[in-house]
Amino acid sequence: MENKIFKTFILTLVLFTISAQAEMKCESGKCSTGKEATQKAIPKKPEPAKSEAMPDMTTEEHTAMLKKEAAQAKKPDPKKAHEKKNRRIIEQLFNVRTVKVKRLKAAKEQVNYGYIVVEDSRRVDVVAWYEGYVEALFADTLYKKVKKGDALAKVYSPEVYKAKQDYLNSLKFNAQRSSPGMLRGAREKLRLLNISDKEIEQIRSTRKINLYTTIYAPMSGWIFSKKINEGSSFKKQAMLFEIVNLEQVWLEAKLFQKELAKLNTLQHFTVKAEGIPTVFKARKTLLYPRLDPKEATATLRLVVDNPNEELKPGMYAKVHASGKKQTDLVIPRTAALRKDGRWYAFIATEFKGEYEPVKIELEPLDNQYFVVKKGLSEGESVVNNALFMMDSDAQINSIY
Repeated sequence: MENKIFKTFILTLVLFTISAQAEMKCESGKCSTGKEATQKAIPKKPEPAKSEAMPDMTTEEHTAMLKKEAAQAKKPDPKKAHEKKNRRIIEQLFNVRTVKVKRLKAAKEQVNYGYIVVEDSRRVDVVAWYEGYVEALFADTLYKKVKKGDALAKVYSPEVYKAKQDYLNSLKFNAQRSSPGMLRGAREKLRLLNISDKEIEQIRSTRKINLYTTIYAPMSGWIFSKKINEGSSFKKQAMLFEIVNLEQVWLEAKLFQKELAKLNTLQHFTVKAEGIPTVFKARKTLLYPRLDPKEATATLRLVVDNPNEELKPGMYAKVHASGKKQTDLVIPRTAALRKDGRWYAFIATEFKGEYEPVKIELEPLDNQYFVVKKGLSEGESVVNNALFMMDSDAQINSIY
């Protein structure tokens, strides 16, 4: 009996020890009880893969992250919005506008350029007809404006003084004994020395002579050249002054060889100079008989009235020339495209949005229109803008 009790005690102790060890293993995560075996037999749902760089997160944190991503997806991307705006602008820029080929009554206009020059007949040199000395100078500055008859200088000349004495003696002798021939010769000698009629008459009326002689302006204008000063001496035939009148000037316009054939059809000429609001009328007078070999241009001389002297020599000016008005078939200059030495226009076809390039022949009418000589008919629609886009598309599609 005691042995039976002892065996029971030993068995209970062994079972207790085994149970204690099993509980210790379950607490350390190494439980291998029947419950564990059951859990191993049931397959677990695969957990989502986690990024190595992303730390473990709870369910609440994961939900918050998904909400944040959804909110960001709803916000518009500024870069994409800017690109969309640019696409809208490009579409507006390349809207194709067309214009009708029409007939217009106008005068063909030709534009050329040239320079204002002094008219030769309005340029005068004041030359000494005798030698002498300058006693007083009245036209003492360059570019001084003078009027016809104004005193330019007071000079002394021994030759002129002796001629005055001869004339005075002739007057006295003729008073005592009639000698019209001698009197006429003495007066002519003064005239040939360029002594003014005013001074000769003064000698005749006063019977007195002045030691000095006055040189007067033969024409109104500007002193463009002055060769003497007060106290200077001068020799016979020396140029003393150059006077230029600007009330009428020339414009020398430059024309290319191909423009000479149309010159006879041009009848009306107007002149404009930059900085001057006045528009001047001009008259065609002469086409110079030779061309400038350096520029291969001809020179057309135009006469321009310049009463207020607004136009100055050396000024650059534009000449607008036109002929008689006539009716022509025209298109705007913006509707023509020049390519490989030929002119093209894009006409609208029967299908909306399709345009076809056609060769045309043109000649300029004015600064807005071309005259259509060949290739288009009145009423046809041609592209008036976006010609670069049309040309690029035609090349891509091998149309020409």
